Amino acid sequence: MASKVIPWYKKKRVSQVKTDYAYHHTKHVVQQQTGSRKSSSKSVSQVQAQATEAMAEPAYTVPVFRQRSSEETEETEEYQRVTTNVGKGLAVIQEELHRMRIATKAQVESLEIQREVRGRMMRRGEMLDEIPKMPDFLVALRPHTVWEKTPVKLFCTVQGNPRPIVKWYKGGAPVDPLSVPGKYKIENKYGVHSLIISRCVVSDTAEYSAVATNQHGTATSKASVTVKRPSGAGASCQLGIVPHLTGIHPSKLEVSLLDRFSVSFGVEGGSISLVCTMVVVPDLPNIPPVAQWYRDDKLLKPSKLVEMAVGGSAARLTLPHLAKDDEGLYTLRIFTKDGTAEHSAYLFVSDATPSAAGAPGAPMSVKAYDINSDYVLVAWKPPNTVNEAPITGYFVDRRESGSETWVQCNDAPVKVCKYPVHGLSTGHSYHFRVRAVNSAGISRASRQSDKVTALDAAESERLQGTDEGVPSAPGQVVATRNTKSSVFVQWDSPKHMKSLMGYYIDGRVVGSKEWFPCNHKPFKRNRFVVHGLIPGETYVFRAQAANMFGLSEESQESSPIAVEPALATPSAPFGITMLSCDGASMTVAWKSPKHCGGSKVNAYYIDQRNADTLAWKEVNLVAVTERVCTVDGLTEGIFYEFKVQAGNMAGVGVPSAPSAPMKCEAWTMEEPGPAYDLSFSEVRGHSLVVLWKAPVYTGASAVSGYLVDMAKKGSSEFVTLNQEAVSHRYLQVSGLEEGETYVFRVRAVNANGVGKPSQVSEPVCARALPGTQEIVASVDGDTGDIFLSLEACEICETSKFVWSKNYKSIADCPRAEVTTKGRTSRMTFTHPDKDDLGKYSVVVTDTDGVSASHTLTEDALNTMLELSHAIRHPVIPLKHGLNYEILEKGHVRFWLQAVKLSPSVSYRFIVNDKEVTSGEGHKISHDVATGIIQMTVDLFTRANEGTYTVQIHDGKAKAQSSLVLVGDVFKAALKEAEFQRKEHIRKQGPHFSEYLYFTVTEDCTVLLACKVANVKKETTFHWYREEEEIVPETPPNVMSGACALPIPLFSRKDQGVFKATLSDDRGKDTSAFDISGQVFDDIINALAQNAGASASELVMQCTPEGIRLQCYMNYYTEEMKTVWKHKETKIASSEKMRIGGTAEMAWMQICDPSDKEKGHYSIEISDGVKTHSRTFDLSGQAYTDAYEEYLRLKAAAFAEKNRGRVVGGLPDVVTIMEHKSLSLTCTVWGEPTPEVTWFKNEQEVTSTEHTKVTFDGGKFSSLVINKVTPEDSGKYSINVRNKYGGEFVEITVSVYKHGEQIPEAKLGQAKMATPATTPVPPKSPALPSKTPTPTPSKSQTPAPPAKTPTPASTPAPSMKSQASTPASTPVPKSPTPTPKSPTPTPRGVKSPTPPRFMKSPTPPRK
Repeated sequence: MASKVIPWYKKKRVSQVKTDYAYHHTKHVVQQQTGSRKSSSKSVSQVQAQATEAMAEPAYTVPVFRQRSSEETEETEEYQRVTTNVGKGLAVIQEELHRMRIATKAQVESLEIQREVRGRMMRRGEMLDEIPKMPDFLVALRPHTVWEKTPVKLFCTVQGNPRPIVKWYKGGAPVDPLSVPGKYKIENKYGVHSLIISRCVVSDTAEYSAVATNQHGTATSKASVTVKRPSGAGASCQLGIVPHLTGIHPSKLEVSLLDRFSVSFGVEGGSISLVCTMVVVPDLPNIPPVAQWYRDDKLLKPSKLVEMAVGGSAARLTLPHLAKDDEGLYTLRIFTKDGTAEHSAYLFVSDATPSAAGAPGAPMSVKAYDINSDYVLVAWKPPNTVNEAPITGYFVDRRESGSETWVQCNDAPVKVCKYPVHGLSTGHSYHFRVRAVNSAGISRASRQSDKVTALDAAESERLQGTDEGVPSAPGQVVATRNTKSSVFVQWDSPKHMKSLMGYYIDGRVVGSKEWFPCNHKPFKRNRFVVHGLIPGETYVFRAQAANMFGLSEESQESSPIAVEPALATPSAPFGITMLSCDGASMTVAWKSPKHCGGSKVNAYYIDQRNADTLAWKEVNLVAVTERVCTVDGLTEGIFYEFKVQAGNMAGVGVPSAPSAPMKCEAWTMEEPGPAYDLSFSEVRGHSLVVLWKAPVYTGASAVSGYLVDMAKKGSSEFVTLNQEAVSHRYLQVSGLEEGETYVFRVRAVNANGVGKPSQVSEPVCARALPGTQEIVASVDGDTGDIFLSLEACEICETSKFVWSKNYKSIADCPRAEVTTKGRTSRMTFTHPDKDDLGKYSVVVTDTDGVSASHTLTEDALNTMLELSHAIRHPVIPLKHGLNYEILEKGHVRFWLQAVKLSPSVSYRFIVNDKEVTSGEGHKISHDVATGIIQMTVDLFTRANEGTYTVQIHDGKAKAQSSLVLVGDVFKAALKEAEFQRKEHIRKQGPHFSEYLYFTVTEDCTVLLACKVANVKKETTFHWYREEEEIVPETPPNVMSGACALPIPLFSRKDQGVFKATLSDDRGKDTSAFDISGQVFDDIINALAQNAGASASELVMQCTPEGIRLQCYMNYYTEEMKTVWKHKETKIASSEKMRIGGTAEMAWMQICDPSDKEKGHYSIEISDGVKTHSRTFDLSGQAYTDAYEEYLRLKAAAFAEKNRGRVVGGLPDVVTIMEHKSLSLTCTVWGEPTPEVTWFKNEQEVTSTEHTKVTFDGGKFSSLVINKVTPEDSGKYSINVRNKYGGEFVEITVSVYKHGEQIPEAKLGQAKMATPATTPVPPKSPALPSKTPTPTPSKSQTPAPPAKTPTPASTPAPSMKSQASTPASTPVPKSPTPTPKSPTPTPRGVKSPTPPRFMKSPTPPRK
């Protein structure tokens, strides 16, 4: 290859660099030779000066020396003169020669000194190489200020052992010469490192730093570069669609843009921010740079819809409420000291989800024109319709400023994109919005217009364009490659523009019928870049023109185009490193270009040069396809530099930056050389795979393994990932932080030690590519082939799928076949077995690292082999094998169900090795839809015992299923079949469709229920218990289909066998239900469940016997499983603790309570599943109050028991004839013996001859009236009383004369005596004691009284039993008469105990 011509100014700087290097590396030797070097230099300069003077003498000039005379007379004179001159000249020449010898000797000595210096320097370098030393800058960077478009060179000298690696940074970011080819050049010569920036621009103003690193440390040198622009120079503008920006705003800040916003995508209703970071010098918080934002060449101003912010080294534009009006090209313009810095990118805003499926998108750019006092013309732009139905019209809405209510202006949709709005109020302000309509519904409303005030304006903007109709379709559409995710689309303008508003561009994936919009706002130019496409996918495009009348017809489709970068030459290779050297040749390797230029890189060209020269020499004339090359013909001990160029079908790209100088010195170390070509595969959020190639130089023994080191980007602290060397050339790295960037290096290991580390890899970010898929292992459903497949998330024309097993290529492996179709590659195993187990990976070339892996395990392979065998040797899959079921008539159905059957299926039934065909007694059929094959046996008998088999053939597939029906299984089936036959016969007449069962109602009534069927009005129904008929209050209604027998207050007495019969002329059916054993327990549990759920909390009730705890519930019976507990200890019923209950409650009584009975009480009701618990805390004040109430009631009961009372014997009414004798005798009781007083008409009766009062033995009291007279008629009463109280009993006596009609009897009423604390009648001096007395023993309880004798001489009184209310006829007294009302209050004494007729606090059992 041709050598590059170096400009003179560059040569000058190179020599200066050499001088600086020589000075700094030889100063310690030169100091020793200072005297001799100065004298030598002085003598040489003097000799040169004298020689110059001698050469300038006149006698030595050629013209004088050559002039001669022809005359003979002058020859002698001339000869003498010449002789004299020659003599003088020879003397001068001799002197000059002497001086020249001295000068030559001085030069030789000087050269010898220089040679000695070089030798010593080389020996010193070798000695210094053995001394470790961290990097140190001998010559640091210095700042530069240069003019725009001129180059600048930063250089520094650094030393260290081992030789430091120097990296250059701009503003903290690494300088990459390949990112901007030709912009930067990095050189390294003999420790002098330089960075050359060609054609500086203002954005190159920054702080640059050189960072030197070796294993002993890091050193940094920084310097600033300031690039100034000459006054009056304008900023160049790149080609493309950018706003036309004029004028320069004065500013004193220098601004350089760093991270810039890219093409963005938003959705209506959402929000988005465009951010651009920058470096501001000086960075003054109070004085931010001046920034302007533009959309489609129009300056934006801050508003509710546009928010702008500048500060914190960033300029930000936020659109909080996106609408399609916001779509367009956004440009940021920053004013700097020397001009402007600008950046532009497109923002796409797509339609939000429509309110109704298929509804159109919202209109946009609503604006008012022709403003008048009561009239405004509203115009807008139509939305794009791709897959939606055509737009049939628009609705225009308005609202007044300050109001939130929108009013529809037009009743019917308007078909054009303008509408005159009338009826406005003068001076009022309005906003307008528009909605589009199609057959599917109404779109979202557009963004409202700016505020418009209805006024008579002298001038207002008029709507331009009066051409009717939509424009014609655009012309030819041409799509060309742009980037890997965008396409450049151009088209011809329509022939008839008709006030064109812009264009809509639609796209479609080849092979799909669905179009998608590429822009959502009319674009005014005839070229557009479609972004956001899938790399490697093929698309076609079309365009539509739009004006106020709608959209034109679609243009013709473009030719299909694959989304790939535009074809260009590849970028420069990089990472040149030496792999081996034998003293006469060097093996170097390099990394692939980062950008292939849209086609495969198929050639590399290498140049070399001596590090001390500038001329490059071609190494290879024939292209090298591999990234490794051995360069021969080198001189040992010389430093060489290399550069590489890559080529593709577009040509040869730019050369790489020169490599670091590499010394041609034979490698003799015993350790292996460095591995090389580090690459990455299967990069995910938390893992990746590092791959590398084996070192070319193996050392004294073979390479036995590798160690892999990792560090975070920017860090020099490497961590070894594997403590033991791996023998293979790959390593799975896990445990990474997602989004973090890492670098790696590899060290080879042999028996002699660990070799040199490889060149540090390129930084890799732990993040999966968008849309990354993994390898899928599956079986082909048609062929049964086992395969691995991958669908790439991106691809290009030059991409290839490279499959590997254990990361070794299997391109020509006979065990697998690789096929690729579109974005999917499949590797099919030809004869899969255990030899195919392992880790398979695939890499898609010419992409951003699309790759994946899959480990094929033995279990997974066996599963797929079984599935493959099933596909290749098909078997009809069965949902259900052969089974049987008993039908209602006793028929037996044998059946099976296949997953799928075809109409051509054939089958046969075999019973005991004999084929059975459809005929008498057997019915065989199948159903293709359900896959069921069945055989029905009408009469199933003992002869049907045996083995049943079904054989199925369906195409190539087969299936067979058998059922063994013998022994107990057959007997059970036969029994069921016979039962079903009997059931069928039974159901021909009236029968029970559901036999007797029980239920429990909410009120705890047990119902015996059944359901009947096939009944008629004449059907009779009867209930029986233990063969005795039960006649319920409500006769059963068989026509209702259900009958029930209620059993209230269910208990153990209701056990027994219940039976129900159903009969008519067609037959009889019986259902029996045995309530005993488990059935009885189930009923009790059901009752307990109801009772437990309804149970109240425990209630305390005090009685004379003690303290009673009561729990009310819907129903209670002692058969329920109830447990009373005291302090978690179960209570057994005893004299102390009595347990009982009634139908409404359960109770537990503590008799004669003491402090021991204090504590927590609970009742637990178990229903067999759940335990219902209720509690009461009988302690503290609750116990104290209860105990006092118990003592009070006990005393009252004692008093009630021992008070005076009439036990019996007295009638209520007596009717007696005159002159007869009347004897009123009764039995009284009381402890102590009561006093008895008789009264007539409330006057005490004293004993006389006519009226005799007796009281015998303290028990019997009599009032005898001899020969009664009418005057003896009246109301008699007896008062029985002791100290605890007493009672009055009244008797009405009527005396009639002989022959008179017997008078109607009038009953008296019994009265309770007044309490002992009230005044007592005369002759009752004893008052009851307040101190309670003990309860009398049973022996003290009086026996039942005998009947009161009636004199035989007198007619027997007429008596009838009485209720509590009086009757009109005489009634006998009950043994314990109802207390009567007391006599007049002054004489009565009230009992201290409750009256006898008082209702008990415990409800009686029903």
